[in-house]
Amino acid sequence: MMANLFSSFDPTSSFMNLSLNWASTLITITLLPYLFWASPSRSNMLISRLTLSLHSEFKILLGQSALPGGSILFISLFVLIMFNNVMGLIPYVFTSTSHMVMTLSLALPLWLAFMLFGWFNHTNHMFAHLVPSGTPGPLTPLMVLIETVSNVIRPGTLAIRLAANMIAGHLLLTLLGNTGPSMSNTLISLLIFSQILLLMLESAVAVIQSYVFTALSALYASEVN
Repeated sequence: MMANLFSSFDPTSSFMNLSLNWASTLITITLLPYLFWASPSRSNMLISRLTLSLHSEFKILLGQSALPGGSILFISLFVLIMFNNVMGLIPYVFTSTSHMVMTLSLALPLWLAFMLFGWFNHTNHMFAHLVPSGTPGPLTPLMVLIETVSNVIRPGTLAIRLAANMIAGHLLLTLLGNTGPSMSNTLISLLIFSQILLLMLESAVAVIQSYVFTALSALYASEVN
């Protein structure tokens, strides 16, 4: 019996007294196509085209002042999050991106690095960014407070957005699946059809949320340059 709806996401899987929950996060690396085949496979070509398109997108987001090769960090982050999101759709596979431990561990170091880089190298720009242009004089202290709070909560919003979107679809699939034994044969066929549609939707959400996470991170990086 589940203690609550979220207990299905508890990291309790083990094999021979070894916790294998977070192993799925690293197993995704072994599923990536090899880059040294004599003739590239179709999956390799797909990854290459995806990488090139992401490079052009992140290059625009980072702006002209970005360092050469700066998009590699965000492309790697996108691939890591996307593969973990997709792996979570496989039955009995631990979904690491549905936990704040994983999402906050990705968002917080990036945000800290961007903030430290901006305050040490572009201090005047960071101070000017706290007051939007055209702000009346009496509202300046209030705008500084609002901008400061919005900057501080950025890693939390990134982490919560990814975790909440991943866990919402999984909860819906779990709730619908638990109602199957008490349904008739006609309703079970309708339930299976709806589960397939939800699984397709979750596959799209897995890719979209990984892009949203990395795109927002790239925008935060562009603000400190």
